[in-house]
Amino acid sequence: MTTEVTADTSDLGPIADSFQDKGLKQGALGLISSTVIGVASTAPAYSLAATLGFVVVVIGPQAPIVTILAFIPILLTSFAYRELNRADPDCGTTFTWATRAFGPKTGWQGGWGIVAADLLVMASLAQVAGQYVFLLFGANGIGHNPASGWVLLVGIIWIIAMTYICYLGIEVSANFQKALLGIELTMLLVFSVVALVKVGSGHAPAGHLTPSWSWFNPLDIAGPQAFIVGLALMLFIYWGWDTTVSVNEETADSRRTPGKAAVLSTFVLLVTYVLVVMSSESYAGLGTTGIGLGNPNNTSDVISVMGHSVFGTSGLGNFLYHLLLLMVLSSAAASTQTTILPTARTTLSMAVYKAIPKAFAKMHRRHLTPTVSTLVMGGISIVLYLVFNSLSGGNVIPDAVSAIGVMIAFYYGLTGFACAWYYRKDLGKSARNLWMQGILPLLGGLMLYFILGWSLYFYWQPVNSYTSWQMPFAPHWDIGGVFIIDVLSILVGIVLMFVYASLRPAFFRGEVLTRSTPTLVPEDVGAEVGLFGIDEEDGAEPPTGITLEERMARLASEPGRPGHGDPSGTPVKPDD
Repeated sequence: MTTEVTADTSDLGPIADSFQDKGLKQGALGLISSTVIGVASTAPAYSLAATLGFVVVVIGPQAPIVTILAFIPILLTSFAYRELNRADPDCGTTFTWATRAFGPKTGWQGGWGIVAADLLVMASLAQVAGQYVFLLFGANGIGHNPASGWVLLVGIIWIIAMTYICYLGIEVSANFQKALLGIELTMLLVFSVVALVKVGSGHAPAGHLTPSWSWFNPLDIAGPQAFIVGLALMLFIYWGWDTTVSVNEETADSRRTPGKAAVLSTFVLLVTYVLVVMSSESYAGLGTTGIGLGNPNNTSDVISVMGHSVFGTSGLGNFLYHLLLLMVLSSAAASTQTTILPTARTTLSMAVYKAIPKAFAKMHRRHLTPTVSTLVMGGISIVLYLVFNSLSGGNVIPDAVSAIGVMIAFYYGLTGFACAWYYRKDLGKSARNLWMQGILPLLGGLMLYFILGWSLYFYWQPVNSYTSWQMPFAPHWDIGGVFIIDVLSILVGIVLMFVYASLRPAFFRGEVLTRSTPTLVPEDVGAEVGLFGIDEEDGAEPPTGITLEERMARLASEPGRPGHGDPSGTPVKPDD
């Protein structure tokens, strides 16, 4: 029998530590586990298999330099996550921080951006997992048919299995991901090294390319549109490292470790991606036939196509090829799981702060995981997978993957802006504050929002999507499917926000979460949950305890802390 608790916000007394928790299992993760979760969340093998072909088609041989340049806004955003997490280690991340900085409606949309991006990607993850299960066991006819009913069935079972692992607890999740990531990174390294050795020894297939410094010259990129679209595609490849901060309340030294893990995971990804992109481009070439990365038949999965050619068909080669398939499968598994993790914790935080029904704040007493949030995430993912798979022969799924870039740019960029705005009165106190809390996060946010706007313009054109929609009324425009998915996702979020604001307005009136609000804890055990999780009483008592401003002052007063107040220990005066 499942025993659940919810969080009590009605009587919060002062606490000894710098923040209060939501009932999650504290101290379950260290720096290595957090970094593993961050890297695994991006699913390097899955992301490369699903995206590298499109990147090369758009950018050409300069894919390696775009891989490096796309890392810049990601790195700048990771600084924002680190700085905000040090002051407010809340698992709601962008939702909580943007609410404190800009107000409840902006913060709510930031939380929705996280949820929408995670829901959109689940169908692709499940589909890839379903296909690779069959490819792994030699059922190539089914495995190469993404719309197969058998692939759909296995994909649904996959989502259920990963949801159950997340339900069991964060330590199980982290240990499972360590094993998966070990296989994944090892095989990516082996794959890249073997490919480069064959190129160097003259055993690569016809059409291969010799690595050139011109691949790292951004001035050789075809044009600004190719460059910006390439950056947007690369956002998807890097996306996911922020999971390290979503599980901050379950991390040892939650003020420092998640931020360090976020930055560290981005560098691990940079090295991995540059190596694989360069080796794949060199070995397969850019041709439009055979294993060439420009072959339209290979764009949705270049790694499995290259596998036999790189490793051969001998006993060892066949073994390594199947291990390569297992690598992509494990990558999809890890990403499925780490997609559920941050979404469940975002909705947990939103529920605790009364921004969504409080049923989402229910916690399992033994596993200390958000039960309703986790199960609802898994259930909605299955429904969306069924819907996407049934529309336009399943072509909605790759369009949904492309649409994710806009949602990523939205909430990553919002986090950068929130950091700069929140620390605005501290920026003049040191050069470190100015750069790490102000200029760099702001610059990252501006870059991401520029990519967001350009992507919407690009994907408006139906030629840039797998699906399209024609307006049934004048002027009868044909609109790209990616643009439609992005706009619908945004509209759904706006509608849900205003509906819940009309039913439960306390959060949206600024009565629950402000700059001076302490981090909340789960509500009373066995509390009744009414219709839509709405309490009968509409009022919201202001919580008491250690506020964010007091926590920031404590951080600033710690001796020897660079860039945070006077080293002598003089507290920073809280903002007005």
